[in-house]
Amino acid sequence: MKKLVIVESPTKARTISRILGKEFAIYSSMGHIIDLPRRKIGVDVDNNFDPTYVVIPGKKKILTQLKKELKKADIVYLATDQDREGEAISWHLKDRLQDKKKTREFFRVVFHEITPQAIKEAFASTEHIDENKVNAQQARRVLDRMVGYFLSPLLWKKVAKGLSAGRVQSVALKLIVIRERLIQSFVPQEYWKIEALLKRKKEKFEEMTADLIKYEDKKIDLTNEQQAKGILEKLQNEEYIVSSVKKKEKRRNPYAPFITSTLQQDAFNKLKFTTRKTMMIAQQLYEGIELGDEGPIGLISYMRTDSVRIADVALIQVRKFIDENYGPEYLPAKPHVYKSKKSAQEAHEAIRPTSVDRRPQELEKHLSPDQYKLYELIWKRTMASQMKPALYMTSTIEITAGKYLFSLSGSILIFDGFLKIYREDGKETLKLVPDVEKGEKLEMLKLIPSQHFTRPPARYSESSLVKDLEEKGIGRPSTYAPIVHTLIMRNYIRREKGYLACTELGMKVTDILVEYFPNIINITFTATMEEDLDKVEEGKLKWKQVLKDFYIPFEKKLAYAQKNLKKEVIETDQKCELCGRGMVIKWSRTGKFLSCSGFPECRNAKSISSGVKCPNKDCEGELIQRRSRRGMRFYGCSKYPECTFLSKTLPKEDGTVDEVDQ
Repeated sequence: MKKLVIVESPTKARTISRILGKEFAIYSSMGHIIDLPRRKIGVDVDNNFDPTYVVIPGKKKILTQLKKELKKADIVYLATDQDREGEAISWHLKDRLQDKKKTREFFRVVFHEITPQAIKEAFASTEHIDENKVNAQQARRVLDRMVGYFLSPLLWKKVAKGLSAGRVQSVALKLIVIRERLIQSFVPQEYWKIEALLKRKKEKFEEMTADLIKYEDKKIDLTNEQQAKGILEKLQNEEYIVSSVKKKEKRRNPYAPFITSTLQQDAFNKLKFTTRKTMMIAQQLYEGIELGDEGPIGLISYMRTDSVRIADVALIQVRKFIDENYGPEYLPAKPHVYKSKKSAQEAHEAIRPTSVDRRPQELEKHLSPDQYKLYELIWKRTMASQMKPALYMTSTIEITAGKYLFSLSGSILIFDGFLKIYREDGKETLKLVPDVEKGEKLEMLKLIPSQHFTRPPARYSESSLVKDLEEKGIGRPSTYAPIVHTLIMRNYIRREKGYLACTELGMKVTDILVEYFPNIINITFTATMEEDLDKVEEGKLKWKQVLKDFYIPFEKKLAYAQKNLKKEVIETDQKCELCGRGMVIKWSRTGKFLSCSGFPECRNAKSISSGVKCPNKDCEGELIQRRSRRGMRFYGCSKYPECTFLSKTLPKEDGTVDEVDQ
């Protein structure tokens, strides 16, 4: 019997073909082949939300090739990814490939890793397509289509053509806008700290620095220099006595193995990878890397998961490796079991190496530098998750000075445990404290006052945004990476020194959606919608009922917005050089620009100048903020193409600039 296997990617096809052998013909669908149409909604909102699916433009040749290969086959194995998207791809393929003239068997094959053992086991225990999982994907796709299709034209009418709204991306944007406005409205508050430099009278050079924390057993709060000076005067003549010495053993437990969100966070924090880059490299490691004579082998398990579970077979391998390579003192008596969040799919696994025996340093010659870094991170995290906790001895010393109380604390590492292979940068800095005794008198060498100001909340980084989205139940593993990329490409946000800053356009879009569609970008509502989609996958909810419950109130809000929305423009004192009418500020996907108020009769438009003269000699142009196709901001000369000056930033006070590649 001829056997046809269909996967999503050519890399995955090559890896699996090496494992299965010549009796299987393996082809790639190159992702989704079927989807909703691009140029119309494709959902009958008046007839039970029936979707209309079409072949994606550019994919007809692939479908034709698969039908051609199908004629040679009696059995078809649909081996797409294990998540909802993969299930939907298999469902669409089966629907389009079924032949009325010849009955063929279609089997669903699911595996968590691409290794010989996992693949052979999967093909030996085939399944059928999970209709509930398909329906959950259909519900998400139709929801997102309805939101985007109906809201985007409203944004075109109110703000600018080419803008878009999304069910999940707009909530993520709202979080960034809220944070940005907190920063903008933040008023720094002054506060003062007082430290005492002390030394033991018994030891000549043993010094310590303690912080003033209380007065008459109440927390001290110094808001200005005058208060600090008053206390300094009183402290000068006090006697400094050790009133308490507390020592306590503290345990620091290892981290759970990676799930999608924590991998993205750690890769950003440690490797400076964007979420998109992390997922691209993880996909490569999952689908297969050429390992010399071994051929292509999948090095990690499936990378879109929210489960921290590790398979029993893998746990045995990890524990054996720890015992043999680090010693029994690092191996806990029982495996660590981590609890996944409520919505996690426990049938899935955490992200782990497919074989712990493949040490990162042994694979380095086969991997690109970025592949090596990410694989090493995953390997170390998996190993560390099954090692003993680290142990510290913490010491806290309290020192009285009259009615004032000072404190200092520190730790020493007793046993490194999981830290032997997995350390967090900056978190293992230990502060030693002298071995003093209760009742011991100390010599005060110096009092150190210092002025401080409260700081605004930090902007989101990709890492902290993903963490917040996950904690609030917004989105799922497959959606985190595209969110930031989409917001940047829409010019709603921009990267600034590793952080996500909201643009004026992003704020305007958010304000409109909050005013007219509060539920759409309500955090609790969006999280509840994700839970409903999970219930569809579990078979507890009908997918079209979820759509109906969403659309009925949405339609009312939509009608109100269509009636009341008006185009927003800002008048300026500038006159149009062509017709003399006033110029107004409008928005586009690339940012603000000046347009004639007589549009469309007069189509005069121009960029808004920064007011800074072009640094090039003999050039009379001004610098204008522009945006590349990849979403990067830069400043270019208004005289382009005559003047090709480019800069990442406006010139500094000394006239220098950070130039970009020209």
